[in-house]
Amino acid sequence: MSAQPATHRPTHVAPPPSCDEAASLSTGQLVARVSEDLRELVRDEVRLARAEMAGKAKRAGVGAGMLGGAGLLALYGVGVLLAAAVLGLAVALPAWLAGLVVGVVVLAVAGVLAIVGRNRITEATPPVPERTLTSVRKDVAAVRHTR
Repeated sequence: MSAQPATHRPTHVAPPPSCDEAASLSTGQLVARVSEDLRELVRDEVRLARAEMAGKAKRAGVGAGMLGGAGLLALYGVGVLLAAAVLGLAVALPAWLAGLVVGVVVLAVAGVLAIVGRNRITEATPPVPERTLTSVRKDVAAVRHTR
């Protein structure tokens, strides 16, 4: 399925009838035309939202992959630095005590990071198609204005 770019907004809605045309159409025909235009507008907005969210999801996936690779390399680097810290402390303390001190410090830092991370996640808002919502709000305002 080919998604349309999020910046392109398809317009399949029929142009409004001229005064002469509107006068020749019955109320039922005008209501049917408005109903069809509204259905098409909703379909277009759904397509736009789908395309926008697909683009965001793709960019987020690539970024997450890169972050995963960076995280793995950082994990190896931290392991080497922790081993160096234990060996450095082992010069002044017994080796078992040096390992214990470094382990406690690492767990304390991990605890603080976990608390801060959990708070950030709870503050985050769910991802929404912002441009589509703005477009829908404009459409609703335009429909209300034409009444």
